[in-house]
Amino acid sequence: MRTYEEIRGYPPDFIVSYHLYAPSEGGRKITYQHLRCDFMYEGYDIASDGIFMIYPEFLGADGLPIEEGIPVPLDGRASMSILSPEMRASVHQGRIEIGTRGYFMEGGRKVGSLEVVQIVGLHANPIN
Repeated sequence: MRTYEEIRGYPPDFIVSYHLYAPSEGGRKITYQHLRCDFMYEGYDIASDGIFMIYPEFLGADGLPIEEGIPVPLDGRASMSILSPEMRASVHQGRIEIGTRGYFMEGGRKVGSLEVVQIVGLHANPIN
C-alpha cells in the first residue's frame, strides 16, 4: 500500500481524532482505508459553505496507516491530506487549528465526526 505521503511527496496536513457513525447512526456498514469522503467544518452549511476535498488516512494504535482491505475501527485517529494546495492557503491555513471540529461527508450525508488534535504539514506543505 502506498500512503498519501508517499504519493504526494509531503506529510499530511493534520491529524484528527474521529468517530465513524455506525449504520444505526446513519453511517456506513464497513469502512476501509483510503475512503474518499469529503470534509465539512462544524457549523458550516453544505449549501452555502460547501465541503472540501480533504481525505483521511486511518491510523492504527501504532500510529501507522492501517493496511488496505482491513476494516477501519469506528473510533481512532486519522491523518488528513488537503487535495487542493490553493485551498490549503486560501481557506484551511487560517481555519484549521487544534480543536477544530468537522465531519466526514459522503455527498450531503455525514458519516463521521472529527476533531483536529495535531497540526503536521498544514503550514509547510506546498500551496501552489
